[in-house]
Amino acid sequence: MQQPTINTIPLSLYVHIPWCVKKCPYCDFNSHEKNNSFDEEKYVQALLLDLDEEHGRCQNRTLNSIFFGGGTPSLFSADSIQRIIDHAKKLFNFQDIEITLEANPGTFEQEKFNAFNNAGVNRLSIGIQSFNESHLKTLGRIHDKQQALTAIDTAKNAGFKNINLDLMFGLPQQTIKQASDDIITACEFDVPHISHYQLTIEENTYFYKHTPVLPESDLIWEMQTQCQNILAENKYHQYEISAYSQAYKNSRHNLNYWSFGDYIGIGAGAHGKITQRDTAGLLQINRRWKHRQPQQYIKNTLENNALSGSQKLDQKDIVFEFLLNALRLKNGSDADTFKNTTGLDFEILKQTTKNISPDLLSINKERIATTDQGFLFLNKVLEDLLEE
Repeated sequence: MQQPTINTIPLSLYVHIPWCVKKCPYCDFNSHEKNNSFDEEKYVQALLLDLDEEHGRCQNRTLNSIFFGGGTPSLFSADSIQRIIDHAKKLFNFQDIEITLEANPGTFEQEKFNAFNNAGVNRLSIGIQSFNESHLKTLGRIHDKQQALTAIDTAKNAGFKNINLDLMFGLPQQTIKQASDDIITACEFDVPHISHYQLTIEENTYFYKHTPVLPESDLIWEMQTQCQNILAENKYHQYEISAYSQAYKNSRHNLNYWSFGDYIGIGAGAHGKITQRDTAGLLQINRRWKHRQPQQYIKNTLENNALSGSQKLDQKDIVFEFLLNALRLKNGSDADTFKNTTGLDFEILKQTTKNISPDLLSINKERIATTDQGFLFLNKVLEDLLEE
């Protein structure tokens, strides 16, 4: 079998900014409330060194997207964000790159977001979560409805045309009408992309220790269905479990994850996946992760190395991780993508999924995807994969 060319595997960069104004009770991300230990300058220095070291593993590759996630990246100055973008541009090829910054209402200032736009950020992802005052308080958000509305206007006035709004459903005491009203309000802004996902209770969160009463599963199902109908009526197509976009406005960065592309992760607790050839010319996929605590990350990176650990994936891990990501996509994935990103024969997927019901999963010589029913019950499909 002809080996794929490494450089055809898309490459993205994830930059983790671990601080926020206040830790939300449902959040299990590596985020920390901003306090006296916050040192933006030292953290940026560490990020640049981290990126230098990662570049050595993937030289001469084009960077397709950059994503500043957190935490709340919009707490950083535009100058800091620009330094990171400019440094990446010196190291990698840039071609029509998508550069996303996560931002939360309550951190929006017109002048600052004008500067983010001038720094090279061309996509904003705004953490609205809800436009309902009561639900915002329950979720521990630092903004109110008016600040959420103002944030979107501020982003547009700063020149951002590519905007995503994050919204949640299945919230404590939430009704179907309230969930629908959130989506209707979001659609009225005519932004290119909306992320709509269910609140889940994760370990190591305040909500896990003090679990609120959530709506019954049947109510959540109806809530989701009605919201999806509203999104479809407003020309937002669902291309992933929780992602909806106008035509040709899919998130390139997230699509790269779901398509099993490569990505560099820099920053506290950031994870990366890099594909290289071994001495026999076969593809080798390695996962790498950085020190999780911000102060430890800064110290280790400035003095030695940001790396906390790494793992070479075996064939079983590669196949499962590919499916775990690709089956989140409405259209699944094709044989060429599988061969290019794994170096494996597509026939392996048929063997791996042979015991999953054809009512849930469709596979032929060219493509693998869930059926419409399987997409609705994706957790069932993934559970069946784990049992293989």
